[in-house]
Amino acid sequence: MRNSRAKEVALTGMLFALAIALSWLESCLAPILGLIPALKLGLSNIVVMYALLFLRTRTAFMLVLLKALFAFLTRGVTAGILSACGGVLSFLVLWSLLHLPFTVSDYIFCVCGALAHNVGQLAAASFILSSAMALAYAPVLLVAGIVVGGISCLLTRALFTSLPKEITQHRRKNNLFQK
Repeated sequence: MRNSRAKEVALTGMLFALAIALSWLESCLAPILGLIPALKLGLSNIVVMYALLFLRTRTAFMLVLLKALFAFLTRGVTAGILSACGGVLSFLVLWSLLHLPFTVSDYIFCVCGALAHNVGQLAAASFILSSAMALAYAPVLLVAGIVVGGISCLLTRALFTSLPKEITQHRRKNNLFQK
């Protein structure tokens, strides 16, 4: 049992490092791609989706919290709160989709996660600003969530189907991202 726990901690650490590296990469790509402020590709969320689909739910949720803590420590309180609210709502939506009595498509899975992340951040921003003014940004972020969710789906599909079978052998009971 001790060896199993050590493996889980090591894997969580590696996935967290990967999520942080992908977050840094997307912050470098955003200006090059001409993305507006607060618009990101959500590359690090692919790591959370991997953990949710192939590892324990607890591990995926831990990654969400670690990402929020990292945002708090490196970019401040507001970024930490926005990351936590967006990440937790996205996690809850993705987890709920996995527990439906039917299987949703991988596209719907990714888009719902992206949209939930944006809605969580908009709700947090409205609360922080004590105003509904942040909701004026909603149409932009909702359209962006659909586009970014589609891009995330393509990247996730390519990545997950190219992983060795040993890594994906603990696949959950769904047909998402099947080879």
